[in-house]
Amino acid sequence: MKGKEVVSAVVGGAFFAVPYLALSFTLAPALAIGCAAFGASELVLSGMVKNDKLKDTDLPLYMKITNAKKQNKEILEMIPKIESEETRKNLNEIHETVDKIIKTIEDNPKKGDKVKNFFEYYLPVLLKIVKRYDEVENQKLRSKEGKTFMDKADKMIMDTSKAFDSILASLYSRDILDADADMKVYDMMLKADGITPDNLLMKGSDSDEK
Repeated sequence: MKGKEVVSAVVGGAFFAVPYLALSFTLAPALAIGCAAFGASELVLSGMVKNDKLKDTDLPLYMKITNAKKQNKEILEMIPKIESEETRKNLNEIHETVDKIIKTIEDNPKKGDKVKNFFEYYLPVLLKIVKRYDEVENQKLRSKEGKTFMDKADKMIMDTSKAFDSILASLYSRDILDADADMKVYDMMLKADGITPDNLLMKGSDSDEK
């Protein structure tokens, strides 16, 4: 067994043993708890192993991802402080999209170059603006400048939500094109071999008549 699998097995065993032996759970619930603990441990440890590998192979990208996770966490923590329901909704969507972008790059580090500006500019500047937005909102600034800033920030956050969706989609554009090409070739081969829905129905009808 690999090290992470040993740890997961120990965690799963412990979560099985305590309910079954100490708390007098029946076998089935105790096994379910143990299996769930094993699975959760596998996911956590797999992520740690993946990050450690990236740290060894591409330290600059590892640092960008680590910093992006911290910034995304700060955005999440800011959301409850925002009074505007629409802006909170947009920030929630941004947080979820950022999380997906980060996970995509962790799984496919070669795509990191496609989101260089995302890591180095868009995300840190967004966080800076959200913090300033919260400050202005808390101070209840009624000046023309304050209102203008809030209106612009609301629109910028809404636009950013759409922009980050586009960034995420761009990371999969090549994969989608490749899959589409595969499907076209697949369909052509089926037709060349005479394997089509109409042919299959006809063959089924012939079998029924016999």
